[in-house]
Amino acid sequence: MINERKVAIIGAGFVGSSSAFALMQKGLFNELVLIDSNKAKAEGEAMDIAHGLAYSNAMKIYAGEYEDIRDAKVIIITAGANQKPGETRLDLIKKNSKIMTSIIKEIVRVKAEGLLLIVANPVDVLTHVALKVSGFKKERVIGSGTVLDTARLKYLLSEKLKVDTRNIHAVIMGEHGDSEFVAWSFSNVSGMPMEKFCHLRGFDDMDSLKEEIHIEVRDSAYHIIERKGATYYGIALSVVRICECIVKNQHSMLPISTELEGEYNAFGLALSVPAILGSDGVEAVLELPLSNSELKELEDSRNTLCNIIKDLEL
Repeated sequence: MINERKVAIIGAGFVGSSSAFALMQKGLFNELVLIDSNKAKAEGEAMDIAHGLAYSNAMKIYAGEYEDIRDAKVIIITAGANQKPGETRLDLIKKNSKIMTSIIKEIVRVKAEGLLLIVANPVDVLTHVALKVSGFKKERVIGSGTVLDTARLKYLLSEKLKVDTRNIHAVIMGEHGDSEFVAWSFSNVSGMPMEKFCHLRGFDDMDSLKEEIHIEVRDSAYHIIERKGATYYGIALSVVRICECIVKNQHSMLPISTELEGEYNAFGLALSVPAILGSDGVEAVLELPLSNSELKELEDSRNTLCNIIKDLEL
């Protein structure tokens, strides 16, 4: 039987431990088990986080084994090789595909019943790998997709336009990586079309502004990695947001990575697109009537991922 208030994190590196810390503060779960191939590392992270429980939310935090995840509601997979300076997310595919396959086989072995949340990169490809290796229903396998990229987009727009990020409604779609794009045709600020709001703020050269914002969002991870070696706080908070949608059954729209079966004319691959997320996982993929240029960008993302997937032995 699933424990609705239990979460498991596989991978105690920067992203896994930051996600565990963020989840502890949010109070969504009352039990968290941390698993890593380096058991001592998982134990140390669990101890360090647990020592702050007196000033946070009551919960049980510990390092465990795969048998401990059998009843977890959400199983978060962050384990994988680190992205090195100058290395694209897609360069990681062969290394991390093998790691993901070994993890999923263990999850299947212990008959875990919860939802899978794939965070390791390249997330769209690894979401597809997790689905195929596990044999689970596609609704149950969720990738973190472009949830973080969308948060970066909102932040950068808020800085440019001097408006609260919560008033900005915009989304990044496609690959979580170099071929991602902004669905500008659906962007708005509290219901006001983005272009009109930008004009009110004195931005008349929209093409230049859009290109600047898009490049900065796309390359954000590279800039952070150059300066500090890895990104983890932003994705940790994105993990919390996704878990909140699941635990609270919010039916929220998030641009997560999910296997497509004809939506956006894509078959047999996972792509980051707007979807409704609730307690049972992915409830529906939202097919936005994109502009012709956006459809072309989505096609480019799809082709990029298809070319990678076809070389994998699944």
